[in-house]
Amino acid sequence: MRMDETQRGWLIASAAILAVALAVFVPYAYFSSQGPRGGSAIGLLFGVVGFAFMIFAALLGARKRVPTWRVGRAQAWMRGHLWLGLLSLPILLFHGGFHFGGTLTRVLMWLLIIVVGSGVFGAVLQHYLPDIMTSDAPLETIYDEIAHVREQLLDEADRYVETWCGSLHLQLAGPQGASLHAGGFSAMRPITPIRGPVAAGIAPAAAVVALTEDESAPLRRFYLEEMRPFLDRPRARGQRLANEARATSAFEGLKTALPPAAHAMLADLEDVCEEARQLERQARLHHWLHGWLLVHIPLSLALIALGAIHAVMALRYSS
Repeated sequence: MRMDETQRGWLIASAAILAVALAVFVPYAYFSSQGPRGGSAIGLLFGVVGFAFMIFAALLGARKRVPTWRVGRAQAWMRGHLWLGLLSLPILLFHGGFHFGGTLTRVLMWLLIIVVGSGVFGAVLQHYLPDIMTSDAPLETIYDEIAHVREQLLDEADRYVETWCGSLHLQLAGPQGASLHAGGFSAMRPITPIRGPVAAGIAPAAAVVALTEDESAPLRRFYLEEMRPFLDRPRARGQRLANEARATSAFEGLKTALPPAAHAMLADLEDVCEEARQLERQARLHHWLHGWLLVHIPLSLALIALGAIHAVMALRYSS
């Protein structure tokens, strides 16, 4: 992984701070008659520094919510949030001499470990998942548009099958369905012209081929019982079209039941299924990319609040 200048600077600064902290803590722990403890002068110093790092990390959220704050570059804040937040863990372990103490202190330390761990986990996800999304879902679309694009794919597939099998007597998937049946397609990729009988508003292709009722029965059954439910609810369990290899096998088997003239249409339907799988992968990866924040942010706020209470109580009893 190649580092930029900002990240390299924060790494060097964090390593230097940790080295200084170790140089102070080791002789302090070795020569202290009572051992390292949070109430000593050095222990309090470690506590103040560690809590200051936690506050700095928390200020990143405030900076995001107040766009008029132009203090420093956003990238520098992100790197500082990561490195100083990570560094707060060993500094606060030095503060308590690696002892968790009473109930409040134990809660604080476990909260800190979880918050730092979730932050590292989130940083790894944010570094690697975008590349995975690009490779696994090359037809990536805007996340908020995924539901709408799924509706388009469903209407598009309805249109393909109705062109060959006649009316399926279905309600359109979305409010845009009528326009899609009049000639609209998914915006994700170009679609080859529909080959089949002339439908309202659809220009016939060069070769117009209609399936008889007996010929279309396997396609109609496959579409209504398997493909359409998959396009409508791609997250449902036990659907073989959700797996690329099993979907390919299903379409290869369907080709043997339909005349060769319909094979190009089957390829288009297979492309629609692949788009639906990519949309589902993108949605799943998006949830991973942002879901960790549901743990990280609330626990971070709880950590800051309890840390402030702990600091007030420690100063009160030490004075």
